[in-house]
Amino acid sequence: MGISASARKGWLAASVVGALVLGACSSGSGSGDGDPKGITFWFSTSAQDKGYTELAKEFEAKEGIKVEIVNVPYDGYQDKLSQAAQANALPDTASVPSLDPLWVNQVQDLASIANNEANKINKNLITADGDKVLSIPSDITAAGLYINKSLFDKAGVSFPTDPAQTWTWTDFLAATTKVREATNAKYDLVYDNSAARIRGWIYTHGGTGFQLGADGRFAAPDAATVQALSEFSKINDDKVMPKSVWTSGQDPNALFKSGQVVAYYSGVWQVADFADSITDFEWASVPSPAQPTHATDINLGGKMVAFNNGEKAEPAKKWLDFIFQPANYTKLAQTNGYLPIETGLTLTYPFEKKAAQDAFALYIKEIELADPISSSGQANQTKLLLAKQKVEDALIKTEMAKFINGEQDVQKTVDAIVSGLNDQIK
Repeated sequence: MGISASARKGWLAASVVGALVLGACSSGSGSGDGDPKGITFWFSTSAQDKGYTELAKEFEAKEGIKVEIVNVPYDGYQDKLSQAAQANALPDTASVPSLDPLWVNQVQDLASIANNEANKINKNLITADGDKVLSIPSDITAAGLYINKSLFDKAGVSFPTDPAQTWTWTDFLAATTKVREATNAKYDLVYDNSAARIRGWIYTHGGTGFQLGADGRFAAPDAATVQALSEFSKINDDKVMPKSVWTSGQDPNALFKSGQVVAYYSGVWQVADFADSITDFEWASVPSPAQPTHATDINLGGKMVAFNNGEKAEPAKKWLDFIFQPANYTKLAQTNGYLPIETGLTLTYPFEKKAAQDAFALYIKEIELADPISSSGQANQTKLLLAKQKVEDALIKTEMAKFINGEQDVQKTVDAIVSGLNDQIK
């Protein structure tokens, strides 16, 4: 699951990653260590790297081409790609957070991979410009809710397990407060500081969020969106939720793993991490609340691209073709804990914990039931890209932090978000 990602966690140390990135950027041709038979593959993750490492070994054994895997910190990854493009030092292949008009004209056409019927790739989720396929997702991602099951059990509080019979946010928060008070936990909930994740909150509250209008610019959101943002700000009260996550960058993943938080709203990619790293308490994936809309934020994991790096172009495309061959992609999806972009696969995820196996089944069903609004954020990104526009939505986090801190009201927050998004459209 990348449903990506996380992204959908325990990978290379930042200092090591920095050294690798500098090495890749200084290579000029993008090849790892100057190896004439080697290519580079950049991606960013904190819990889903093993699958690529294993496939790279198999690819080298089969094709004689070494793949240097570079795990780039997510914060700043887009900037690294921009700097690499300007220095004519793009990697040979990459799994990128989003495509960028600055370098998208340098990607190879992946139509032969996407249209290969044997791969059974979901073509509704690829990024294409006419007949040219610019990227293929590594996986599907979505928002996901986790609970500390040990705390729920200790407090004697029940919770739903079927997305078709989910709870409302009101019922969910009443339950988590009851658990917190009964167990002396610190917070009801931690919530990823992410523009994508706030979309899930908005959609489940019946709002449409920040959408592109017919004129190609972002329109003022509906009243339900404004109300949802107001409600979100209110629960950042250092009791229900800690202000520190959305105002000063405290790590919600670490807070949840501490065992002192009742629930965590994040993404389905956390399953792979939790299955390995949480040993002090039982956790469970549970249906996201619907009040009134049954929705999530359906997005894509990394967008796989191959760059036109001269003599490296052919082996780069060959690497991606290798990845998406069904037998290989099955290994990748199972090992990394991905919800697959390919259909018809028989996946057996290698998790010993029942909680992890149950999580995948739950999220698959949740995505099937999700309102179409759930994928609109990704659709907006594609529209902007094809219009050769680059719009970063990080300002949503900045403006929400000001709102939560009491520096501005909800209307000023909404206005600043809309104007800030539109200011980036040329």
